Amino acid sequence: MSSIHSRPQWRAFLELGFRPLYLLATLWGAVSIALWLYAPGWLAHSPVPSLYWHAHEMLWAFIGTIAVGFLLTASATWTGHKTLHGPALGGLCLIWIAARLCLLTPGGLTAALILDTLFFLVAAAELARVILLARNRRNYGIPLAILALGLSHALFLYSLLQGHDPMPYFYSGFWTMALVTLLIARRVIPFFSMRAIPGLNIPMQTRSGQWQMGISVLAIIVSLLSWRLPLAAALAALGLIALVQWLRWHPWASRRKPLLWILYLGYAGLAIGLLSAAAYEAGLIERAAWPVHIVGLAGFSVMIIGMLTRTALGHLGQPLSASPRLVVGYGLLLAAVALRLLALIPSAWSLPLLHLAGACWVLALLNYLLQFAPLLIRPRQA
Repeated sequence: MSSIHSRPQWRAFLELGFRPLYLLATLWGAVSIALWLYAPGWLAHSPVPSLYWHAHEMLWAFIGTIAVGFLLTASATWTGHKTLHGPALGGLCLIWIAARLCLLTPGGLTAALILDTLFFLVAAAELARVILLARNRRNYGIPLAILALGLSHALFLYSLLQGHDPMPYFYSGFWTMALVTLLIARRVIPFFSMRAIPGLNIPMQTRSGQWQMGISVLAIIVSLLSWRLPLAAALAALGLIALVQWLRWHPWASRRKPLLWILYLGYAGLAIGLLSAAAYEAGLIERAAWPVHIVGLAGFSVMIIGMLTRTALGHLGQPLSASPRLVVGYGLLLAAVALRLLALIPSAWSLPLLHLAGACWVLALLNYLLQFAPLLIRPRQA
């Protein structure tokens, strides 16, 4: 990455959604895991039980927030209309920060429910505004997906307020996030690959993408209805479609391009995770922790670290190449994935492996912040 010459600027920091939201969500992704694993006493006053807090913060405050940051930025490119920026974007970030604090404060559950729901509502409304202004029909479903993500969050916290099990709403949010991830990945991975690899030609696969979206919506509905076998069939179909797409994207061609192979690995992890989730719903796997962590870590999180770097480099005017330090960060995240999955196997090593996985995770995200935070708070390089 090129050297930094300019001074930090609030105007630059709040210019596009990816700048503050990538920084905040990545920092919180590291801090929340550190709190949950190494300082659980800090969570003693949270209005949400520790395991539910961890699930909520990983899905909505980390993964979902980065998706919002990406979409607010990408939709400005897709539509030609500027999305939230300046004080309005700063206000959205303050809402997000306040929600995080409320979930660490006794009696803060209702406020967190309102604040995080408002965060997703504002994001969905802004996406709808620019997409409708541009009559960008291809992306009409994106605001609805973000709205559904926010609704699943609201139902998750509301069920806790009522003393009910919130996990059905976690899974509905989880499969909504899978829909968003499949939609984004199917567009950006072929696009990035064809730009970076001369002569590479990847078909659009529009038909399979349409099937993915339709089946994803079906999966969300049947998960809420607790129809396990139909959900297993839907998830298996999604996993198989994703694997076929992955093969047609010529993954071997990305082997010398770290900015690409990390995305390919994430998409493969997502496909395998969807198949493992299908196996769980069909009764072939006993523990839900397996598909949740394969999809969430090997899928969502591996793709996220790739998207965080590739999109930030592009929008910040940096060379589109991965430095050795970036590749080290990829390695740390992949190590976190492997160690966390190994920790799911009951043994005397489970807890040490979990702690080691957490350390690798935290280091991977801090590695990203050390390299990108100075760029995110400064004007784009010419």
